[in-house]
Amino acid sequence: MEIVDLSTLPDSEVRYTEFLRQICEKHDMDHAAYAGMNPAAGTVAGFVTYDDAWNEHYQNQGLIMIDPTIHMARRSIAPVDWSRLERSPDFQRVFRDAHDFGLPNQGVTIPVRGPYGDIGLLSATRNCSKEEWRKLYTHVISDLQSMAVHIHDNVVSSDELTSALYHPTLSRRETEILQWVAAGKSQQDIGDILSISHRTVEVHLRSSREKLSALTTPQAVGRAIAIGLITPS
Repeated sequence: MEIVDLSTLPDSEVRYTEFLRQICEKHDMDHAAYAGMNPAAGTVAGFVTYDDAWNEHYQNQGLIMIDPTIHMARRSIAPVDWSRLERSPDFQRVFRDAHDFGLPNQGVTIPVRGPYGDIGLLSATRNCSKEEWRKLYTHVISDLQSMAVHIHDNVVSSDELTSALYHPTLSRRETEILQWVAAGKSQQDIGDILSISHRTVEVHLRSSREKLSALTTPQAVGRAIAIGLITPS
């Protein structure tokens, strides 16, 4: 698993857009976008790699009000493959306009939920056939989930109050196991390395997910990296 450490990028809003560009480069995506809402701080954040012309059109036409890739993902706990939305009239409206700007309708939006009502949405899109998209999706979705958590938690933690509130403590073993997961090791591999059963590995991973308010292990890894509990591999 490879994940870009946001702390190594310039300390400005530019780093988030650069992070999105690196996601695209690593995973053969054309564009990526992040939108986040933090009720605790009363803030909304958005970063995209789309061209300015599409950004302006999207805002001027009020497409955010009907865009199902956003509204469906906000209600979901799992990644939303846009192919599920193709029959929606709102999807057809948004992507009829997007097509005029050279943007494809193959993509995914990954929701991230934080412990204080904050939510982030990472979207990535690729211009390719449906078959190519299915193969790519299967290959990259786990890493994209980690990256979604990583960028969301970095954006949220830029608010001092939220950062102070949210800093869970993991045990030494939980941290160790998450670090091995970040290095791409399977549960069986980790059990062999640490001389424990793979069931014990899962117990520690379950505890880590709960402490980190993560729904999946990739999300837990992304969150642990974002708050500095483990390092990217």
